[in-house]
Amino acid sequence: MSDVIDTLAPLVECESPSEDLAATAACARLCGEIGSRALGRAPEEVVIDGRAHLRWRFGSRPRVVLIGHLDTVWPLGTLRRWPFEVDGDRATGPGVFDMKAGVVQLFIALSGLDDLDGVSVVLTTDEELGSRTSRALIEESVHGAAAALILEPSAHGALKTARKGVSCYRLSVEGRAAHAGLEPERGVNATIELAHQVLAAAALAHPQLGTTVTPTVVTGGTATNAVPAQASVAIDVRATTVEEQERVDAALRNLAPAVPGSALVLEGGPNRPPLENSASAGLFALARQVAAEEELGPLRGVAVGGGSDGNFTAAAGVPTLDGLGAVGDHAHAEGEWASIAEVSRRATLVAGMVQRLQRADEQSRRRITA
Repeated sequence: MSDVIDTLAPLVECESPSEDLAATAACARLCGEIGSRALGRAPEEVVIDGRAHLRWRFGSRPRVVLIGHLDTVWPLGTLRRWPFEVDGDRATGPGVFDMKAGVVQLFIALSGLDDLDGVSVVLTTDEELGSRTSRALIEESVHGAAAALILEPSAHGALKTARKGVSCYRLSVEGRAAHAGLEPERGVNATIELAHQVLAAAALAHPQLGTTVTPTVVTGGTATNAVPAQASVAIDVRATTVEEQERVDAALRNLAPAVPGSALVLEGGPNRPPLENSASAGLFALARQVAAEEELGPLRGVAVGGGSDGNFTAAAGVPTLDGLGAVGDHAHAEGEWASIAEVSRRATLVAGMVQRLQRADEQSRRRITA
């Protein structure tokens, strides 16, 4: 338990808000040092658009890829009011659950293996931003792999066997300004037009299929006595299938103005495709087998609405199991916490899965060459 805390504490105390390149680079350097001690090799630092990511590769070809991220949603200075602390089995602090405890768990799992041939590790620093710079790195790293194990936090202890796809949009309205008191009829009210479009967008949801379309941040107007010439809304879309994601995308692109003289501009689109149950079924069965053999207790699998880099690996055709990281609660919220004891237990689960996947790959190669 003390080894887990000694590794986790400095990682949490190295604040790494996603938008801060210097802070995430510092966290990547620290993580590289921790990983070098655990894995016996320094990582490859991959810098994309000024942003540092880490990758370890063992062997000539990747067969099992473990993926996580170092960035958090917490701004610099959060530690001053909410420091890393341990109370019994619970560790708290910004980013401890999502997902720095999972990173520690990853290193513990792999450090106990005698052979890392065919294993790769990718740790990124922009997952919370939608993996803008790291998506291509992730897709390249899993190419040809037999499995992607995502060390994102669990869902109340359950592994994540499916994730909704995520699409992000901004719908802007262009109207025409006019004095609200003297001649409002000469204006084209962008706010009224936006109201029509917000309702039209929300109506695209299909709850029975798990599709949500949620207008979120709204802006508009410049003065209380002027007809607004501009307005906009951010729209968050979640869908369980690619077909639903594409349906909503096409419908948003076909929205038509309701107020004469107004114009619409839609930006954005699908960010993460869905991770469907078919991508995780085999690995979830393996995880349950390992848990039984290692006497770790029964495992549950759940579908969740949030996206992760597992969406990308599944879309690339690689079997993917998510939620293999920390057991705890309150991701992105005050008081997030992770169980110290479960870090070691889940590390045992991940290590057992890696070993069995390596063994299955070796047996497959022997059959091919026999």
